[in-house]
Amino acid sequence: MTLAAAGLLSCTGTGQSAFDPASVADASGEVTRVEPLSWWTGMQTPLQLLVNGAGIAAYDVRIEGGQGVGVKARHKADSPNYLFVDVEVKPDAEPGTYYLVFSQGERQFKVPYEIAARAEGSAARKSFTTADMIYLLMPDRFANGDASNDSTPHTRERADRSAFFGRHGGDLQGMIDHLDYIAGLGATAVWPTPLLLDDEPEGSYHGYACGDYYRIDPRFGSNELYREFVGKAHEHGLKVIMDIVTNHCGTGHWWMKDLPFRDWIHQFPEYTGTNVCFSTNMDPNASKYDLNLQESGWFVPSMPDMNLDNPYVLRYFQQWAVWWTEYADLDGFRVDTYPYNEKGPMSEWCASVRREYPALNIVGECWTSSIPQLAYWQSGNANKDGFDSHLPSIMDFPLQEAICRAVPTDSLRWGEGMTRIYDCLSHDFVYHDLSKMMIFAGNHDTDRIGDVVRKNPERLKLVMTMLATMRGIPQIFAGDEMMFTSKDLSQGHGGLRVDFPGGWTGDAKNLFTAEGRTGLEKELFDYTQRLFQWRRGKSVIHNGRTMHFLSRDNTYAYFRYDDTDAVFVFINNSRGKKQVPWSHYAEIAEGLHDGRNVLTGESATVDDNTVVGARQALVVEFKRPSNR
Repeated sequence: MTLAAAGLLSCTGTGQSAFDPASVADASGEVTRVEPLSWWTGMQTPLQLLVNGAGIAAYDVRIEGGQGVGVKARHKADSPNYLFVDVEVKPDAEPGTYYLVFSQGERQFKVPYEIAARAEGSAARKSFTTADMIYLLMPDRFANGDASNDSTPHTRERADRSAFFGRHGGDLQGMIDHLDYIAGLGATAVWPTPLLLDDEPEGSYHGYACGDYYRIDPRFGSNELYREFVGKAHEHGLKVIMDIVTNHCGTGHWWMKDLPFRDWIHQFPEYTGTNVCFSTNMDPNASKYDLNLQESGWFVPSMPDMNLDNPYVLRYFQQWAVWWTEYADLDGFRVDTYPYNEKGPMSEWCASVRREYPALNIVGECWTSSIPQLAYWQSGNANKDGFDSHLPSIMDFPLQEAICRAVPTDSLRWGEGMTRIYDCLSHDFVYHDLSKMMIFAGNHDTDRIGDVVRKNPERLKLVMTMLATMRGIPQIFAGDEMMFTSKDLSQGHGGLRVDFPGGWTGDAKNLFTAEGRTGLEKELFDYTQRLFQWRRGKSVIHNGRTMHFLSRDNTYAYFRYDDTDAVFVFINNSRGKKQVPWSHYAEIAEGLHDGRNVLTGESATVDDNTVVGARQALVVEFKRPSNR
């Protein structure tokens, strides 16, 4: 892709040298790629250009066009078609158009390269926190705002909305068109699954098999449109989290035809998949054989495993993350399959990105039901082996599992029902930072929560109540607010990643509008909206402590509290009415006043006669006594 295609604005610096660009011919096919596509003044991250072109390793290279920018070193790869160029951008470098001048004997040609002025305050950008609710969506299945890009001449898979694992046509414009809906629900951040080019011949809709790390998939839009999407999201009060994959690329990635280094990816005599056992990363008894399979095996046959132990690969991903943050004005990252990466280099990757952006949040997908194994991956955890991932946030899969196993059952047997959630949260002492836990009931890889609760709307409301009031950063998968269910459970991921009705011209229903919803859909949407709109301004939920109470009758009670406020939550997941045992809660309930039922708006008191209906929730906010 050319620099112009990337949407980069040309800028001319002041105080430039006397270099005359017309004195050197433009590259004419000799250079096919220069990555990163551009850079900025005032960056901490070292700049190393990947240059691709036929026989480019045989050329010397210098930088012309101004002061303060120059070549520090050049490195050849195994392939003669790559050159890695270390570039120095001095503190006094002027923004502008510079030129990479390649020479071999008397032959010379140039490639323009933009060094732009860094936006003021970029390094201090804020990120997603416990004050946010994250709305996760899969762009291909959300809304089709531009039917003209459903299929393109230069991508292999064509759109077919009837195919479970095919492209359906959702895109960036569709997301832009429905930002009002997302913000109106109460979300304050949006996490789209990957939008970069995925050029696999089939199943490319999900985006997790990247074919170009610097190009938005043209079936979603363009780099420029992605930047517009982020800007419009910000106008709607929505932060944007970019979903990225460092562990693997796709077999359709352009470099798979000619790898820079033989060890750019992990290679075996025959296909070798990961053993999916990332416990080997912290297991003191693990064999090197098993650890190697876990780290180096391919995720699936269409996803080659990247070798982050290669310093050029690591540098590539470090500056790639910085480039997208700076170019698109991002608010954070979600990292797919985090523990499948080599853990040492990924720790360096996280540390590098956060040196550039100290407040930037990064959440890693560490899919395990083991609480100690999950805690291992959060930065600051006191691991016995001394390892620190430098990963701020982790996805709380143990809590997700507890919710999904507790809510659908009426069982009162030991360790079942709502006691599962109590038991899960009783392990909170293991985690280094509870404020950096992403909590959720489902995402694009799990069963739809509508299927989990067996289409029971009352139980869905219980789930939404807990997500809105528990510690951590809540995330909701698009459609769960109206109890979407899988289209065909036999189709696995293809069946659960359903289209959002109303996102396509001609849809029989339009759930983006209140008028298009049935009575039940409206009831569920309104319930979720009420909770999360309320949550936006509640510091006691964002930053407060938790006190919870054990029960054996399939109920669960807890308080979120700080010095001035308390929120009481009672979850009755039983078949009958339950009286709230206020006397059990005296240590925190005494003196609470000015109570208000969050779900009804009615005043409320600490009253032994309080009764909560079957499969109902009670949420009451109080003021705490000043003399406690």
